[in-house]
Amino acid sequence: MLQGRKILIGVCGSIAAYKIPILVRLLIKAGAEVKVIQTTSSKAFVTPVALATVSKNPVLTDFIKDDTGQWHNHIDLGLWADLMLIAPLSANTLAKLSNGICDNLLTAVYLSARCPVMLAPAMDLDMYKHPSTLRNLAIVTEYGNTVIPPDKGELASGLVGEGRMPEPETLLGHVKDHFEESDSLMGKKVLITSGPTYESIDPVRFIGNHSSGKMGLALAEEAAKRGASVTMVSGPSALSPRHSSISEWKVSSAGEMYEATKSEFPSSDIAIFAAAVSDYRPEEVASQKIKKEKDEFVIKLVKNKDIAQEMGKAKKPNQFTVGFALETEHEGEHAQQKLAKKNLDLIVLNSLNDGGAGFSHETNKVTIYEKTGGSKEYELKHKSQVAKDIFDHIVDVIPS
Repeated sequence: MLQGRKILIGVCGSIAAYKIPILVRLLIKAGAEVKVIQTTSSKAFVTPVALATVSKNPVLTDFIKDDTGQWHNHIDLGLWADLMLIAPLSANTLAKLSNGICDNLLTAVYLSARCPVMLAPAMDLDMYKHPSTLRNLAIVTEYGNTVIPPDKGELASGLVGEGRMPEPETLLGHVKDHFEESDSLMGKKVLITSGPTYESIDPVRFIGNHSSGKMGLALAEEAAKRGASVTMVSGPSALSPRHSSISEWKVSSAGEMYEATKSEFPSSDIAIFAAAVSDYRPEEVASQKIKKEKDEFVIKLVKNKDIAQEMGKAKKPNQFTVGFALETEHEGEHAQQKLAKKNLDLIVLNSLNDGGAGFSHETNKVTIYEKTGGSKEYELKHKSQVAKDIFDHIVDVIPS
């Protein structure tokens, strides 16, 4: 699984750095090629000589090679790697990563890396639980990085609790799981609708909703990470995909989203309808701004096409479709009705009654219902983690 994989390890100043030579040996035994970058403070806990010996590559600690004046190209390092793993990740470096501070070779490589990044924080209990640390972890997760949760146990201070970096064997397992996931959608074409739609009333005003497009974008990024070729049909949103395997159609109205989706759907293996599409649109759109002249103003609305339902009618046996349901009452009942009505394989329910779920939040709390009758409820999580849960579920149930 790791044969020929290129893994770049960043080592920060934490007592847990003493575990990294063991991790490097395990990775190389599994067939990976490993290069190591150290921060200056990490050298107090593990020597560059030790890491160079086990990795069979020079250890990089600065932009300039000692005595030679030769430059270490951080761009090349970021392009070389299939995966970057920063372990242990100190509170200091975490703060730099979350705020884009670039004052050493490790942070420069991180900012220029195009490969996935995994982070293994290691620090004392009170540091780990500090609000600033928790905020920084949420930020780097939002950037699309994978955070490996620390273990609970005895810490260097003598305290017992969270903050202990997992053992090398556990970190190796996370790396293997990453590459297994990264191949799970290889060769698949994934279509995702995302964000709101706007239905014009006049050249100035529109009917819309509060969808930010964050959930759809998280799904697109997760699918691309797993090797899929992704097309994202996105309504008005300030967000844009970063992954090179994602192509984006920008649309505004439900009609435009329907036409774009209809064009892409026949060639898609998996389609996820995550957009918050306007159910109705004004029957007539004024050509000029409507003046505020009357005490009452009536707009006649007509129904838009239900995109997921229309694609469900055209669905082929080899296609797998997923819908979303945002409900405020009788949530499970309404979600399962939509599952059947729209010929979906899965439907993802989120409720506005759950704090931190729904539009505009960084987090979401979902329950996934299957066409076969099964269901699974998840805890409140960051939307990037929700996207991971959804694709884990899809990969588990999709026909091979």
